This record gives sequence, C-alpha cells and structure tokens, in this order.
Amino acid sequence: METKFSNSNKNTDTVYTKNCSCYNKPFTKESWCKECIEKLAENGNKVAMFNLANSYYNGEGTEKNLEKAFHWYQKAAENGYTIAMFNLAICYKNGKGTERNLEKAFYWYQKAAESGVDIAMNNFNIFYENVDGTEKNLEKAFYWYQKAAENGYTDAMFNLAICYENGKGTEKNLEKAFYWYQKAAEKEHIKAMSNLAIYYESGKVIEKNLENAFYWYQKASERGVKEAMFNLAIYYENGEGIEKNLEKAFYWYQKAAENGVKEAMFNLAIHYENGEVIEKNLEKAFYWYQKTAENSYTDAMSNLAICYENEKGIERNLEKALYWYQKAKNARSSKKTFYWYQKAARNGYTAAMFNLAICYKNGKGTEKNLEKAFHWYQKAAENGYTNAMFNLAICYENGKGTEKNLEKAFYWYQKAAENGHTDAMFNLAIYYENEKGTDKNLENYFYWNQRTEIAISSKKAFHCYQKAAENGYTIAMFNLAICHEGGKGTERNLKKAFYWYQKAAENGVKEAMYNLALYYENGEGTEKNLEKAFYWYQKAAENGYNNAMFNLAICYENGEGTEKNLEKAFYWYQKAAENGYTNAMYNLAIYYEDGKGTERNLEKAFYWYQKAAENGNINAMFNLAICYKDGKGIEKNLEKAFYWHQMAAEQYHINAMYNLAIHYYENGVGTKKNLEKAFHWSAENGVKEAMFNLAIHYENGKGTEENLKESFYWYQKAAENGVKEAMLILATCYENGIGTEKNLPINITSEKEQ
Repeated sequence: METKFSNSNKNTDTVYTKNCSCYNKPFTKESWCKECIEKLAENGNKVAMFNLANSYYNGEGTEKNLEKAFHWYQKAAENGYTIAMFNLAICYKNGKGTERNLEKAFYWYQKAAESGVDIAMNNFNIFYENVDGTEKNLEKAFYWYQKAAENGYTDAMFNLAICYENGKGTEKNLEKAFYWYQKAAEKEHIKAMSNLAIYYESGKVIEKNLENAFYWYQKASERGVKEAMFNLAIYYENGEGIEKNLEKAFYWYQKAAENGVKEAMFNLAIHYENGEVIEKNLEKAFYWYQKTAENSYTDAMSNLAICYENEKGIERNLEKALYWYQKAKNARSSKKTFYWYQKAARNGYTAAMFNLAICYKNGKGTEKNLEKAFHWYQKAAENGYTNAMFNLAICYENGKGTEKNLEKAFYWYQKAAENGHTDAMFNLAIYYENEKGTDKNLENYFYWNQRTEIAISSKKAFHCYQKAAENGYTIAMFNLAICHEGGKGTERNLKKAFYWYQKAAENGVKEAMYNLALYYENGEGTEKNLEKAFYWYQKAAENGYNNAMFNLAICYENGEGTEKNLEKAFYWYQKAAENGYTNAMYNLAIYYEDGKGTERNLEKAFYWYQKAAENGNINAMFNLAICYKDGKGIEKNLEKAFYWHQMAAEQYHINAMYNLAIHYYENGVGTKKNLEKAFHWSAENGVKEAMFNLAIHYENGKGTEENLKESFYWYQKAAENGVKEAMLILATCYENGIGTEKNLPINITSEKEQ
C-alpha cells in the first residue's frame, strides 16, 4: 500500500501550535508531532488527514491502529485527496481497519482511477477482469488498462498488450500487442521483454529480426527470466542473431537448467555426454538426465534408461533401466491424453478444463506450466467445478502460477467450502482463526472447524481436541464435548460431554452455553434443572445466540426455570425475530395479534406473519392468508389470501387445505371456481368431510364428470374415517352395485332352512 508522507505548499500545512517545537515550520515527515498533525487533520486539512492515516497504518510516531488509519483515509478521500481514495480502496479490499467490502473497494478504486491515480486504474480493472466486487466486464478492464498504460504505468502496458494479443475486452490486434509489449519492455518490464523477443523471433506483425530477438532475450535473461535464458542459449548455439558461441550457449543452458527449465537440463546433459564445449562427464550427464526425467521429459527418460542399461555415469541397474523405459512409454501415452483434454477444454467441457490444469501442473503429456495450470483451474472454477475452486485457492495461497493473494485464496476456499469440499472447509477455518485474507472471526472459525471433522479420522480429531482442551483451548473444549456426545473417536459419554460443554461455556463459548442449557433442561449427562437451563439460555442469548433467545422466550412464556413473564417473553421473541429466527417471527406475530406481553397491534402481527411466511413457516402462511382474507392488519385481498392458503396447503397444512377447497375453489373467491380441485385439496390429505363431499360431486357430476367408481371410492374412504352418512350410502352402493360389484349380506335364516 502507498503510505508515503505527503507534503504540500499550501499555508494550511504550516504548524501553528505555539507550544510545539515545530511552530511556524513547514509540515514534513521529519518535523511534526502527533498533536499538531491531529489538529491540522481535525481542521479539515486533507494532506494532514492522509499523513495521519499513514502514521496509524505504519505505526510511525504513534501506535499502529488500523481502525484509525481507515478513519483518516476515509476522511481524506471524502475530501477529494486522490491517493487516499486508493488506500481506502485497499483497506476495504483487504479488510484492514474495517470489514472487508469488495463493493466499496471497487467504488474507491474507481474514484481514484477517475482522478488519475495510475496504480488505481490497474487495480480497478483487475476487478472487472476477475469478478471481485463487480460483474466481470473485460471491456471495462481493457478501458482502464488502457488509461493506466497511457499514463505510463508499466504493469498496465503489459496487461494491455495481453488484452490485444488474446482479444480480451477488445478486438484481437497483434500490432497493438507488439506496440505495448515494446513500451513495457523499454520500461524494464521483464515479462514484456521476453514476449517482445518472441514477436521479433516469429515475425508476428513485425518483420522477423533475430538480432532484436536476441537483444530482448538477453535483457530478460539478465533479469532472471528463465525461459529467456533457454532461448538465449539456443541463439548462441545456433549463431542466430549473434555469432555462434558454444561456451556462452553452455553457460545459459546451465543457468536455465539451474532455474528448472527441463529442456535446458536435457541439452546440458547432452553437452556433458558428448563433451561439447565442456569436458566429457558422464556422471554429470547422468545427473542432468535424471533431473530432466524426474521433471517428466520423455526423451530424458529414455536416455536415463540407456545410462542405467549401459553403465554410463552410474552403475548398471537393469531394474531401473526397465523402470525408465516404461515411464517413457507411459509419458508418450500421456501426450495423447493431454491432447484430448485440451481439445475438450477448448470446447467448453468443465471437467476437461480441470484435468488439463492437472496435466500442466504435473507436466503430464506436456511441459509443466504452473501459469497455464492456474489459467485452467480458474476457468473450471468459474464454471462451478468445486475441486478446481480448491486448487485455485491453493495457487493464490502459495503464489503458484500467479501472484500470491490471500484475499483471493480466502474467496475460493470459501466457494469450495460452500460446495462441500472438506479440505477447503478446514483451510477456511484456519484463515478465520489466523486472520489470513480476512478479519479474524472465531464464530466463522468455529463453524467451518465443525464441518471439517469429516476431513480427518474421528479418533485423530478426538485426540487433537482432547490435548488442546486440556491445554485451555476453549473451542477445542466445545469440539471435545461434541465428540463425547456423538461418540466420535471415542465411546459416547453424555456426562463427559456435559463436563466439556460446561468448561467451554464458562470460557465464553456461546454455542456451548446453549448446549449446556439443553442438557440441564432434558436431564442429559446431569440431573434435570430448569433454573440452570434458564440461566445458560439467558447467558447464550445475551451473547447473541438466536436459538437461545427463542428458548429463553419460551422459558418466560411458560414459567420454566423462572417466573412467568410475558413482557420478557415478548422481548426475547422480538430479539430472535430481528436476528432472523423464523419460529420467533411467528410467535412474535401471535403476541402482537393477541396483545400478549405488549399492546395489541394487528399491523405488526401482519408484518411478522409475513416475514415468517416468507421464511417458510407453514402456520405463518396460514395465518397470513387469514389476515388477507379478513383484512386484519392489512387491506382485504382475496387473491393474496388464496395465494397464501395455497402455499400452506402445499406444505400439508390441514386447515389451509380445507379453506382452499371450501372458500376458494368451491365459491370462486380469489380464484376461478373449480369444484374438482375444491374437494381434492382436502380429501387427498385426510379431511373426512371433504372425502364425503368429493364422493357426492363424483356421483352427481357436479364440477366434474360423473364417475361412480370414484364416488364409491371416496364414500368408502369417508366411511372408514367415521362419516356416518357415508357408511349408509356405502351400504346402498354395495346393495345396488353402484360403483362396485353388487354384494348383498348373507341371510342366515334362509341358510338354515336349506
């Protein structure tokens, strides 16, 4: 982050505090005191605001305080200080001194970029390219790369060249790609140097010029670009763009080999084997063949096998010779596999993208290339492939194939974890605990730690928790209690579970407080004690645990473990409801409707019935329907009444089914009249009166076609459910064969007479 001290020529930057040693002197980094800078900042001096923020951010001249740094960056930014806008964006992006907020980070990057801050333009467009804080928009990414590049920002020049080269956010234009690679290379961008050399070498866009290609490979090589080192060696070996010089070729092969370029390793081995330039040395030839083979270079595998077979630089070993011959054969097969993954990936198959990334990561069937592995992991992850999300997070965490970025690692671990990836859950928990890529958050640590138990064996987890709990680690105490409760990694033991819940609760773990209350309420692992259950529900509720708020309200409502107190019951239902607890919303609505613990208020009753209904509470759906039907707390609206009756009915609410049938479909209230639907709604779900009515409708063809078999069926169902009238009619059906075969009772008297 840019945290340099800023000076200004304005008179407002002169220190005017008379008792200060800096009195009437220009405001500089070397000459200031905390009181003076604060005075200037509080009097509206935006430069002072910015410098004060830097001081708090870096802990210079005062204790480090990221919250205060954020505050003053915000004040300076709001007063139009452009570099403060950029720093404020970074605070939001990384969660420094405030909660992480990518939308606000994006907003302030945009403000800074629009004010001409070059680095903000580059960072801002990365948001558009990588979908952080805004929708992915390659056109806007391109626009801001262009703006930053035109303002002389080197990284943006390189990124702009890539956009033109690959047609990202603009039409593909190799001439412009070449132009910007050249501009970036001239400003010492090392990757641009290497890419520029490739353009000169291939004759893309510009006339082929091996001398210029050599020049830029040399520049890139001297600055550590390993691929350029290899290419430079080839130029010296073949006399391309420079006089042939085998000594220098050997030197650069060696440098590239030492930096892990396997083609260079292979060529170096050949030089040692043949005694070209350097004295023949079979041991070193063997060494480099082995290094190359271990990096999955197929030809090196074959040559290594020959070394083992013919005792070249190593003792003869036919087993190892056979092993490397077989590896070379399999590698050639891998090349075909790689080819088809590549074809499928380019045609949009997500699984192929992931497998292609693995090929690049491990060098299977192709050269190992972490940048390309990262690219295909990213493509697969953006297409919803969970394992790719996890691997992408690892790339960002370790800086493999991309720059290290813990915020993005955190983001992709979270995405993978939300999709059920257990290793991602475990890593996400660690991020929350150790403040990696996000603010420290023990609640989230606890949540993801709980979900990761399946990632390791239960016994191992149990022993880890036990050791940590005995050493005073509170979250481990809670997890240990869960192990004892569920018999995970140990025998089920509710007394020990109770013991560790109690220990964790006494150390402030609100989830443990809640579970301890349940144990006291139900007499599990200890004697039943409603007063203690109430006490721990209260402690957990006061610590913000929603379930405990709801249960505490029930305690007050029923006088369990405390005196009955409807006002307090109302209070805790309200707290739980406001925190999103659905059943509390429903109960709160009832309190408002009935005037329990508060004044009767039908509007608020309606409001909370609606909230609970929208969150899936079936009884709330039914009561909301009644509110609309009768105009309670809201204007009467029969269509909405019908809608909520239907919603509740579809969730098998018996009264809703009956109302839906009788009041709506039968009478056409709030919907079209439909007698068949009227009674089917209730009859199919066990309402005996509806069964009887449905039978009558089928018998008389009322609202549906006449169907005596269906009529008989529903008379029989109604009779079996105790409807007397149906029993009588059912007997008539059997007697007269209506809807069924005729079935008369046996005359016992006549039988005897025969």
